[in-house]
Amino acid sequence: MDIFWDFLNSTGFASMTLLHALMILIGIVFITLAITKHYEPLLLIPIGMGIIVGNIPYQAGTMPLSVYDQGSVMSYLYFGVSQGIFPPLVFLGIGAMTDFSTMLSNPKLVLLGAAAQIGVFLTFLGALWLGFSPAQSGSIGIIGGADGPTAIFLATQLAPELLGAIAIAAYSYMALVPVIQPPIMKLLTTREERLIRMAPPREVSRRERILFPIVAFLICALIAPASIVLIGMLFFGNLMKESTVTERLADNARNALIDIVTILLGFCVGASTKSEMFLTADSLKIFGLGALAFAIATAGGLIGAKLMNLFLKEKINPLIGAAGVSAVPDSARVVQMVGQEEDPNNHLLMHAMAPNVAGVIGSAVAAGVLWSVLGATTPEINQATEVSNSTDRMTQHVPSGTSGRVRQ
Repeated sequence: MDIFWDFLNSTGFASMTLLHALMILIGIVFITLAITKHYEPLLLIPIGMGIIVGNIPYQAGTMPLSVYDQGSVMSYLYFGVSQGIFPPLVFLGIGAMTDFSTMLSNPKLVLLGAAAQIGVFLTFLGALWLGFSPAQSGSIGIIGGADGPTAIFLATQLAPELLGAIAIAAYSYMALVPVIQPPIMKLLTTREERLIRMAPPREVSRRERILFPIVAFLICALIAPASIVLIGMLFFGNLMKESTVTERLADNARNALIDIVTILLGFCVGASTKSEMFLTADSLKIFGLGALAFAIATAGGLIGAKLMNLFLKEKINPLIGAAGVSAVPDSARVVQMVGQEEDPNNHLLMHAMAPNVAGVIGSAVAAGVLWSVLGATTPEINQATEVSNSTDRMTQHVPSGTSGRVRQ
């Protein structure tokens, strides 16, 4: 009977709490949305299943099961997330499947990808206002880029304690692109603007396509050296694709490799959302700021397109500005959908892909800028905090009247 009762106490039922049940329900909701609504199923199904797996309760200290238990199998899988290994591999696959020719045929559309990054920096200021540290605020702000791998990579470098909440927020809003963006697009544009037709993109030569990843990498890396990991892998994958002499490598990068990494990344991110660490006030703030960041980024791209039209003889459809966020290719598809609601014969998908892929580059550069600035100051802040704490401890152990001399 003792063995039987010990077994009962070791089951998940004995340790189940309301918070565990709530997180498991969230995982089921993710899976349901992926299957019934087709909201980013390649992301939401691994994340949803990971959330369920990560929130099965067990007696702490008895078995190493969690991603946070040193030596557990899950901790080794999670190593690729916590150390920022998986995101660059995702960028390699994205580069190998991305066609930059639409952007090269109309280079001014790059400005729309840059305009959408306003969501990153305004959210950074909002997070500071809510009391997050500069490093944490930078990691939260990058959610506005609508790029899950970039958000994960920056969080691992600046705010690993918020990694789970930031990753879930980033991927959740990426999956909800068809829900979040259309109302903002219709609010900020008129029917006449949505009916604008754009000229077909010009033909881009093979030489241009080969030179672009090399030249673009050099420019981006010199502007923000901290972005070389993500940008370097993105343009390396694209060079393999465009060179046409490494098609076997490019094919593996955009198919087998990115699929494997996406499975592990999504599952491990979901498994990291233990209820006691995830269901906190800070997580709720991050989700609120993430929604705000995504809305501001979408609005920034739309307003940027409207401003450009003030100076252009050949007008662009402002809807394509919403694709300046780097949710590739979902934002471009949403632009196509909203445009065809007004005119079924107006095809905006290829035009929208230009700011969409520019947004991928823009979010990676923005992450590099934030890491360069905030990563350099974080150690100094931590060191100052440690010195201050040490001084406070010293003053607690000296006789009355001498604390002033100790502080001096």
